Amino acid sequence: MRMIEILDAGELRRARRSGALVADILATLRDRCTVGTNLLDVDRWAKAMIIDAGAQSCYVDYAPSFGRGPFGHYICTSVNDAVLHGRPHDQVLADGDLVSLDLAVSLDGIAADSAVSFLVGDTRPAESVALIETTRRALAAGIAAAGPGVRLGDVSHAIGTVLSGAGYPVNTEFGGHGIGSTMHQEPHVPNLGRPGRGYRLRPGLLLALEPWVMTDTDELVTAEDGWTLRSATGCRTAHSEHTIAITEDGAEVLTLAPR
Repeated sequence: MRMIEILDAGELRRARRSGALVADILATLRDRCTVGTNLLDVDRWAKAMIIDAGAQSCYVDYAPSFGRGPFGHYICTSVNDAVLHGRPHDQVLADGDLVSLDLAVSLDGIAADSAVSFLVGDTRPAESVALIETTRRALAAGIAAAGPGVRLGDVSHAIGTVLSGAGYPVNTEFGGHGIGSTMHQEPHVPNLGRPGRGYRLRPGLLLALEPWVMTDTDELVTAEDGWTLRSATGCRTAHSEHTIAITEDGAEVLTLAPR
């Protein structure tokens, strides 16, 4: 396992600024995503806001082993059956589309990561509403479980209990992760786990918790772009994520949307 990064007080102050920026950009983009919005425009808007803030994208040059070359865009835009790493392309949003926006930005050397799922337009299929709400509740449960001395398995168990309890299959290949001077760090935070097991959380640790589910499968397929992960059955998907800091007395959410 790679070394787990623990932030000092000064780095935590910078992390709060990174988190606030990510939250602000995501809230703005969500408001701009309406019927007729093109995903490439969403990417351009994200780029402009990141650059105007003096920040850096964590995605443009991101080239892990599971992707096909550098990601090359500033935000992940996943629609309907796409759930993770959705590469922006020439697609116009339609009424009733389920959109997930995932954004990671580094400001002053510290990264923050957050994702939100929502419906576009006036059509609100009950199944999609339930899917989104379940990921939000699972995220809230994971945050509530986190704190100093807590085992990582307790956080994963809290998330997984909500997801499984709602009847959704849970994929553990991709999940939450440590974050700090880089976007993806140890420890891996699966969305299903056994309580009392795993790494013991410490103050100064940053985690990106990200419950995501697909309606009727836990199997992913990779799209032709080499990046976008879709449900194997073509069912709808949803994804919620916050970056949190473990503190002396609990967990602080760094990526809360501005009121």
